[in-house]
Amino acid sequence: MTSLEIAPPVPATTPCRHTAALGAVMRRLALSLLVAVAVPAVLFYATFQFFGLTPAILTALAWSYGAIAWRRLTHLPMSGLLVLTSTVLTIRTIFTLSTGNTYVYFLQPVVSDAIVALVFLASLAAARPLVARLAADFYPMSADLAAHPRIRRLFARLTGMWGGVCLLKAAVGFWLLESLSVPTFVLVKSSAMIGMTAAAVAVTIAASLVVLRHESLRDTA
Repeated sequence: MTSLEIAPPVPATTPCRHTAALGAVMRRLALSLLVAVAVPAVLFYATFQFFGLTPAILTALAWSYGAIAWRRLTHLPMSGLLVLTSTVLTIRTIFTLSTGNTYVYFLQPVVSDAIVALVFLASLAAARPLVARLAADFYPMSADLAAHPRIRRLFARLTGMWGGVCLLKAAVGFWLLESLSVPTFVLVKSSAMIGMTAAAVAVTIAASLVVLRHESLRDTA
């Protein structure tokens, strides 16, 4: 009787595990951007058109705190992006209402984008660029995978890309602030920023998917 040694089959889901995980990441990112960025921007613009600047500021802030409270009450994981945007809105609101300086309320995001861009670009000189430090929050990966040369190059390129995107957002935001009326600025700036951020997220996910799929196929070969 001849015995045949048959290797155990590779699970059919193995090559697709990164694809499925990235799909979940995309859904989480889309929901986070919707709750933390898109909805407050729409509420701000609509309230501003009908009731003026101060109610618009308070409405956007109320939405952010309401979203945080909802997550607490329903025991959902807290969104770091939501906390960050709520903190920034709180600082902008306190300063604006206490000084009456509305220009600074709209200038602050421009300055923030410029600072974040510098942080991204400066981190390229470190052993782990900023995207490498943030990646684990969105996509679980082993230390071996994170240390792979292709993954490290991906992290460096995405860090440079996000630095450029934030710098572009700062430049476009400042130009719009200086050249448009407040109502037009609010509408155009919100649409432009959301569009640029969404495009950068799409490029990030697509590039990550290509590299991670390659590593999956290589590991199962």
